[in-house]
Formats: sequence, structure tokens, C-alpha cells
Amino acid sequence: MKKTLNINIGNSIIHIEEDAYEMLTIYLNEVKQHFAKSADDFEIVTDIENRIAEMFGEMLNNQQKQVINIQDVQSVIAQMGSVKDFESSEEDETEEYIAPPQFSVKKLYRDTDQAMIAGVCSGLAHYLDVESRLVRLIAIATIFLGGSGILAYVVLWIMIPRAVTKAEKMTMRGEEANLRGFANSYLQPLVHHSRGFIAEFLDVLGNFINGTGKVIFKIIAAGIIAFGGIAILSLIVILAALLGIWDSNIYQMFPLSIINQEYITVSVFAAFVVCVIPVLALVLFSIRVAFNSRPMNKSLSFGLLIIWLAGVAVTTFYVVKIGSEFKEGAEFTQVNDVKAFQTYTLNIDRTRFFTKEDSLRYSIDPGNYNGRRILTDLDHNFDAPRNIRLNIEKSENGKVSLSQYYKARGKTFEVALKNAQNIHYDFLQHDSLLTFSPMLQFAKTGNWRGQEVDLTLKVPVGTKLNISKDFSRYLDGYGYWDCNHDSNSEFTAWKMTDAGIKCEHEETENNGE
Repeated sequence: MKKTLNINIGNSIIHIEEDAYEMLTIYLNEVKQHFAKSADDFEIVTDIENRIAEMFGEMLNNQQKQVINIQDVQSVIAQMGSVKDFESSEEDETEEYIAPPQFSVKKLYRDTDQAMIAGVCSGLAHYLDVESRLVRLIAIATIFLGGSGILAYVVLWIMIPRAVTKAEKMTMRGEEANLRGFANSYLQPLVHHSRGFIAEFLDVLGNFINGTGKVIFKIIAAGIIAFGGIAILSLIVILAALLGIWDSNIYQMFPLSIINQEYITVSVFAAFVVCVIPVLALVLFSIRVAFNSRPMNKSLSFGLLIIWLAGVAVTTFYVVKIGSEFKEGAEFTQVNDVKAFQTYTLNIDRTRFFTKEDSLRYSIDPGNYNGRRILTDLDHNFDAPRNIRLNIEKSENGKVSLSQYYKARGKTFEVALKNAQNIHYDFLQHDSLLTFSPMLQFAKTGNWRGQEVDLTLKVPVGTKLNISKDFSRYLDGYGYWDCNHDSNSEFTAWKMTDAGIKCEHEETENNGE
């Protein structure tokens, strides 16, 4: 059993055995004595201690242990070099400065000391052992290749870390991080590089972010946490609603009517995972920023990533599967003869058509509804999109007719045709009054597969039409509201001419001129 100590070296708390601590203390005292005659002794010793602290941290992480022993200290001293070896090598050298030796191991860092913008080019120059001017010229040339150079620079800016410590800067230049390397790094002549306005601006911006900017970021992070929490709660409420906890008929509403009944549970859960995990990750990151907490556990992070990817895969599978049911289209036409009148009135019939399934679903007793009508709410109808369009054209044979084009889509042509045949649409004529249903109904329960009805009303030249203002949303290709000259009237007046249907008010004004 050995006695252990906690020491502070390089601003890091290290747990070390007593005999290892004694050896390390002797080594550092020798280092301090040797560099005491140097003007930069404090900086050199500080850099050496920081490097030793980094090496201890790497040992603890790599070996999965908590205490530094004497073998670890011996290994560090061997890598850094002893003071005696360093002094003996100094005696063989001249007083003239000799460039530090290069060794094979280099790491790519951004050199912000010689940066024009972010130090990417100067860092690459060190790594490739070329002039930084050459790298900058190449970077400028790539800007003219569709702007790819700018994108590449931004990506490298994000991916390449900045050389902060003395050891990182030495590794960036290919210098060995030992006693000789640290000493030589301070013997190099002091050279001032013109970094340019952008680099100086980025320095000022960085200082702002480290100071006042942190407060702003924390405020923003707090806002993200609040809104993210509300978003997560909302997603949970939506999930509960979609699973039919509060409303079992919710899937009869558009666009949820697109989803097949057998896909509902799995697809809804998958979509929930896809939406909620990014919001949760953003909230956790904001908590870390706002409260300086530890980063999320790696196992938890990878677990959430795997769950999210699984959700994306499942959601994509069902989106493609449902999308395949819109592959083919089918259409059939039904032509109805209309009794001829000089003037017609076009109106909306809000009476709702009910199938046997609807009667059972809504518990409709014919006896209780004798003499009553159930109306559709036009302003709050979510059963289907606006899928009825009316065209009014000139009749070439002098007869009045209404053509109904029933359209739908399906996985095959046969399925698409069945979906089109399942459409129920109401049109009635009572003398000169033509009433149209505002929505499609399905004769049998089914999913929405692009069902729509195109209506074409053909009337002879000279025929007048009074069109209800409720009909405006169904007219296709007419400046309906340009004809709204009487705001007190429920109808607008139109007339069929050789050039097509025209607003009767405009025709009267043109004839008067």
C-alpha cells in the first residue's frame, strides 16, 4: 500500500503516488535551476509543466487508471529528456542559434499566430512543409472554381483545431516537445507578421465572445431551453392525439387520412422520434452552454443517434410505401344533360351525404332526423383538400351539359380506378337552380389517394348565370372577385359570350361605352 498525493501541475489536478511525486519534484527543480539564467525562464518552465500535465492526462485516459506511479514519471522524463543530457549537448553547440531539429510526427493545427483569417493556410503550410504564400495562392485560385475554395476553407476552419499551447504549436511545426524543443522555441528570433484586418477583427470578436458574448449566449441558450421544452411537450401532446387517446376519428381528417390504418402506430412513433430527438439534443446542448455542465455521456449520445437513425429509416420506409400508392392514376367521365334555361343560378348545397358506415359511426337514427338536414361546415372541413373545380365553357352544339371527371390515384391502375369509383359527388337541378356539393364523399371508407372531381358546365352563347359567392373557391381560372360589384347581393351575374364567360356588369359597361 502506497501513499498518494493530489498535486496541481499545469492547472490540472493529478493524483500521484508519493515516490513518483518525489522524483517529479527533483526533475522540475533541476529544470527550474537550469533555465533560471534565461530571460524567459518562467514561460519555459510553465510550458514544460503544461506538457507534463498533458502527458499525465493521456496516460490516465489511455491506461484507464486514476493514479500516476513512478514508472509513469520515468517514462515522461525519458520523453522530455533529462537536464544532464540537455546540458551536455549544449556544450557541443555554438552560441549561434541553430534551427530546431524536425521529427517525423506532425499534427495539423490552425496557426493563428501567422493567420490572415483563421490560420488554415498557415497551418497547412506547416503540415506540408511549404511556404504559406503558396498555400494562400492556391486557396485564392480555388475561389474561382465555383466558389468551392470558400466552402473548403470554412469546412477546414471548423474541422481543424487551433494550436493553443506551446506543445501544440511545436507539434504543428514538427518540433519535438522535449526540453530542447521548448528551449529552442524561445531562442527563435521574434518576428511580427502582418495578420490583416480580418484576423484582427476575428480576435476582437473572439474576445467579445469570451466576455460579453458568453452572457448573450447564456441568454440565448436559456431561451432555447424554454422553447425546446415547450416543443417537446407539444410533440408529446400531438403523439397522444395521433394515437387516438383523445379523438379516435382524427385519422379521418386530411392530411392524416393519407396514412393507412395498419401503418398508424409505427409510423407515428417513428415520426415522433425523428422530431423529438433533435429538439432534445438542442436542449441538452443549451443546458451545457448555459450552466457550464459536463458534456452528454457518449453512450447516451450514441444511443440517441442510433434511435434517431432508426426513426428516420422507419419514417422513410413508410413515406416511400405510402407514396407508392400514388404511383398510377385513373379517371372516368360522367356526362349529365341539363335542362335548358335562359338564366341559371349556381349555388352550394351544404347537405352532407352519409354512407351506412357514417350512420353507424355517428349513431344517426333516421327517425330522429326525419325532416332535418345535416350540413357541412365549409370553414372547418379537414376531411380533404380543395379537390373540386368548376369550369364554365361555351357549348358548341347549343345544348347544356355537365361533365364530371372523377380522378384518383393508386398503386396500380385497377386500384386507382376503384378509388375513383368510390367517390360520391352530389349535383342536382331544380328548374334553373343548379346545386353543387362543396366536397367529395367516399361511398366506402378509404384513405385519401388524390381523389378529385373536375366539373365542366357547357352553356350556349347568351346564357346568363347567377353564381353564388360561396362558389368562388371552386371556380377555376376566373377573376371572380373582379365581378363583385354589389356587396349586398349573394350572387354575381355572368353571361356566356363568343369569347367565353364574362362578367355581365363589365359587359354592360363596355356596351355603354
